[in-house]
Amino acid sequence: MRVFALLFLTTCAVAGPDTLRIEIQPLPSSVRPLLEQGKAGQYVFSYPDYYTWCPSIIRDEKGRYQLFHSRWPKAKAWTSWLTHSEIDRAVATSPEGPYTPIGVVIPATSEGRGKWFDAHNPKIEKFEGSYWLYFIQTWGTDITESMRTEIARKAYSHPKWSGELRPNQRTFVANATSLDGPWSITPDPIVEPARTIVRLTVNPAVCRRPDGSYLMIVKGDKPGERKFIRNQAVATSPKPQGPWTITDKPAIDYMDTEDVSLWYDQVRGRYYAVFHETTNSRGFIGMITSEDGLNWGKSAQFELTPKVVHLDDGTIWKPDMMERPYMLCDEKGNPTHLIVACSITTHSSIVILPVKVK
Repeated sequence: MRVFALLFLTTCAVAGPDTLRIEIQPLPSSVRPLLEQGKAGQYVFSYPDYYTWCPSIIRDEKGRYQLFHSRWPKAKAWTSWLTHSEIDRAVATSPEGPYTPIGVVIPATSEGRGKWFDAHNPKIEKFEGSYWLYFIQTWGTDITESMRTEIARKAYSHPKWSGELRPNQRTFVANATSLDGPWSITPDPIVEPARTIVRLTVNPAVCRRPDGSYLMIVKGDKPGERKFIRNQAVATSPKPQGPWTITDKPAIDYMDTEDVSLWYDQVRGRYYAVFHETTNSRGFIGMITSEDGLNWGKSAQFELTPKVVHLDDGTIWKPDMMERPYMLCDEKGNPTHLIVACSITTHSSIVILPVKVK
């Protein structure tokens, strides 16, 4: 058994060529009303009174699919994602849904978190026999509920938004032996800005490496940059909870990007990650790849898809925003679904797009 494990790790550690090609499948045209009206159903998850964002899906012990996501009240404004976001989950019998909400995982505020509040950017993983929920929190001094509401309402014009709250966003992890909890949150951030990023650590994505260690891609601001450019830093750790060390080479530093989703492809013996690009006025969902997880470059299919949803009647649906791409993969790291967060006018939805690997 030990010999088999050694051979498996050795085989996976030898990187193969970048042969991954993904074809995103069109959704049934019957989905259009759900997308346009912010209603939930198969392929679409939404709330009537909340904005929802940040999808991350895991298959549970019963074979069901649990959709972890962030949400925040519409009554507090779109920009209350920084102040009032919470992490919830929903369940379905298939990746496409329909999903049924089953409750709050981490609320916006709770006892034992000190001056940290907000819960956003969830990524759920199972490592070493337990569950690890990576997410971000915001820190602020003397931030009352009424002040959080005021900051959300005034958004970028409020001095505390960019002066205190945004630069004090950090990545944490919560651990549990069951997806039902209870969840134990690390008391301190697990990774701080260093080397290739400054100011904040957000949008964490984590995967297990063939040697048993762990790899993270996390977003921060680009050092020495006057324009609003965010880098994707690479970090490594011997354990899921850290300590995490940011390496000297970023995964992306040549354009403004965010929202990485990361996985290891056992068949091809290499890493892949998807992201959303914000520099280009039209934007796209992109894909990068790496042989070792430390040195990243554009994949052969760099522009994975424009920010539109194709329907099977030949039409397209174009949201105002399409972000937070998450790639759901099978047990060998083959992509099966691309999940994205979309917004239009007064609502947002999580959209599940089946894919074929060519």
